Amino acid sequence: MSDEQKTTDLPTVISDLEKVVKEKPDNVVARHHLGLVYRQAGRVEEAITQLEKAIELDDQSMESMINLGAIHFDLGDTEKALKLNEQALAISPKMAEAHVNIGLIRQHQNRVADAIESYSTAIQIDPKLLTAWINLTSAYTMNEEDAKAVEAAREAVTLEPDSAMARNNLAVALYFKGDFAESKQNLEKAKELGYSVDPRFIDALNEKLG
Repeated sequence: MSDEQKTTDLPTVISDLEKVVKEKPDNVVARHHLGLVYRQAGRVEEAITQLEKAIELDDQSMESMINLGAIHFDLGDTEKALKLNEQALAISPKMAEAHVNIGLIRQHQNRVADAIESYSTAIQIDPKLLTAWINLTSAYTMNEEDAKAVEAAREAVTLEPDSAMARNNLAVALYFKGDFAESKQNLEKAKELGYSVDPRFIDALNEKLG
């Protein structure tokens, strides 16, 4: 789900944006960004209020829809999250990020085949979208399509060799495909890059390698 670049000086940014919104209540951009920093600060209800207001002021505000959907997904309301991403797609059918988000929702609902379809659509639109390849890898793994999982994982690593998650996903996909030595190499790389690897996976892999 969408999550824009983190802001470090939250109190100052919040204060500045609140002043803008107070002076210009119809400023969609200010409300959108205020919603984002509220979310980052853990002020979830206020974030929802600002993003909803941004959409009310501008019914074409796709980024507000995407980020509001992310909040509802985190809160466990997948139906609201799905509706908001579908609303964004109705405005811009080639919005790859929304297709990825819908895939993530479907995967969370155990609709894995539908998730794969959504991720694949996102990749057709933007072949360099890393999150689409990473999520597609995990969906193929869930669906026990091990060769396809490895292929997707390799694409993700090619796009971003220093992505810890892509490396871990490749390690997992290779494990299920039976390529234990290469799995171990990518697992070590994921750890080196700071990924918190599941200890159970480490134990299972070491057992396979003897």
